[in-house]
Amino acid sequence: MDTFMTDKNISGDRLADFRTDRRVLLLSALAVPIGAISALVAKALLWLIAVITNAAFFLRFSAAPVVPQNHHVGYWAAVVPVVGALIIGLMARYGSEKIRGHGIPEALEAILLGRSLVQARVAILKPISSAISIGTGGPFGAEGPIIMTGGAFGSIFAQLFHLSAAERKTLLVAGAAGGMSAVFATPVAAVLLAVELLLFEWKPRSFIPVAVASIAAAVLRVPLLGLGPIFPVTPHAILTAGAVGVALAVGIVVGLASCLLTMLVYAWEDLFQRLPLHWMWWPAIGAAVVGLGGLVDPRVLGVGYETIHSLMRGEMLGSALISLLFLKALVWSVALGSGTSGGVLAPLLIMGGALGALLGAWAPAGDPGLWAMVGMAAMMGGTMRSPLTGMVFALELSHDLNALPALLIGCVAALGVTVLLMRRSILTEKLARRGQHIAREYSVDLFELMRVREVMDTELPVISADARVSDLSDLIARGDPTVAHRQGTLILDSERRLSGIITRADVVKALQQDRDGTMTVLEAGRRDLIVTYPDELVRDALEKMLKGNVGRLPVVDREDPGRVVGYLGRASILAARFRLHQEEELRERGTILNQFTPERSTV
Repeated sequence: MDTFMTDKNISGDRLADFRTDRRVLLLSALAVPIGAISALVAKALLWLIAVITNAAFFLRFSAAPVVPQNHHVGYWAAVVPVVGALIIGLMARYGSEKIRGHGIPEALEAILLGRSLVQARVAILKPISSAISIGTGGPFGAEGPIIMTGGAFGSIFAQLFHLSAAERKTLLVAGAAGGMSAVFATPVAAVLLAVELLLFEWKPRSFIPVAVASIAAAVLRVPLLGLGPIFPVTPHAILTAGAVGVALAVGIVVGLASCLLTMLVYAWEDLFQRLPLHWMWWPAIGAAVVGLGGLVDPRVLGVGYETIHSLMRGEMLGSALISLLFLKALVWSVALGSGTSGGVLAPLLIMGGALGALLGAWAPAGDPGLWAMVGMAAMMGGTMRSPLTGMVFALELSHDLNALPALLIGCVAALGVTVLLMRRSILTEKLARRGQHIAREYSVDLFELMRVREVMDTELPVISADARVSDLSDLIARGDPTVAHRQGTLILDSERRLSGIITRADVVKALQQDRDGTMTVLEAGRRDLIVTYPDELVRDALEKMLKGNVGRLPVVDREDPGRVVGYLGRASILAARFRLHQEEELRERGTILNQFTPERSTV
């Protein structure tokens, strides 16, 4: 008896907008403790940074929030970053090399290439190394390390359950978003960062759990770290027409500066690669530059949250901005290029804010504080290629809703500049140098839009069930147009109904076994057929091919599976891809002009 693997329950009129099922409830439930863990990790990281800063620069054991620029150690402050970097180099060499770098590229690598599996020792060593780096004066932020650490704990928690790699990815990103939400009190921006940078998809299956973790972390942040916003400012006036042009100019200039900063970081990395020393010593060399820069302007040391707030309040002007901008760019790029542990977000905010405030000093509208905010958002949005995150991040940091239009203009302008001038961002360049490529553009899969009937071949390669294998072999050898150009041939019974399929491999095997030449194609072929339907999505048909390890499918009537209406092979699927190529590359006038063009007479 012939067997057909059919699925009538998947009819065309039941196709939904999303493929999310009830497992999203399980993932959301798991996201709650992950968000809580991320908040606790954020608290621990900030506490450890404060303790190390107090010990390194004030020679005391205390967790009181302090800034390195008020230190009491005099010129020894130049040595403190070097000591911290030596410890980090040892931790990286003998602990885990994955603690080196920004944190976000490592999270991307784990998501895309590591099946969202993160080692437990990375979850421990990454925050410790980052706290040592920042606490001893490293010019970094805590966001990259907390994103990597929160993601690591999310991955470890997910590994306790029977989940797919895609589901582990969701919980890894949930941990990363929870960590960012807890550190900065920015739950919405944390979710947007996940969408724009980490998830590589837009699906309720992943979006909902990530949002749950971010909210859980934001709620727990209140008793652990206090209420937001962390950088409140006096609301600015409603954006005027003149301010629109200023916001655009700030975004363009900051976008150009973003390109320069990215090139500067990797220029230093290339220089360190040429040193005849083991990479373990590179952070100490970079830290020596940090220490010297700190002697010139102590504001370049550490996270710099107070500096960020001063910029947003418009309290820094003139030469102070110039010194901060250039020195921060130098020490940060050298330290990051050396491969030490630390984040990029807070330094980007400082440099973008300083540049925005400088430009705003000559602006005919607004004030330096407003343009510092726009510069911060634009620097983050352009450098990380995450404009929505940059815009909402600045909004949640300040709660200045009136600045939103200016933030949008600045972020979009900076993104446009960096996309046109740089092939990759500061984050993806790191992966590209490891031989990996990430496409950052989201689009609907062409195979999710097309039905099988749009690409199937209606000229069917068929043969009668009682035909001999040798007869089919002769037809193929003669180049018969019916069967010669297909890897598979459909077998029909006397009533022209589908009975099976025979492939070229089946023919070769049968000819080797059947010396008398009496074997029929039905005996040599397959009867347990995997079929598809004209109203089925090409994506679903492709899944059937992959799961069944076959390269072609008969297309049958859904109500009458024995009636063949088409043939779907690899060539048909490639033709669908060619349609996408035409839509992207073929340029032509629209048909609307034809309505106004008089028809030519044929007389």
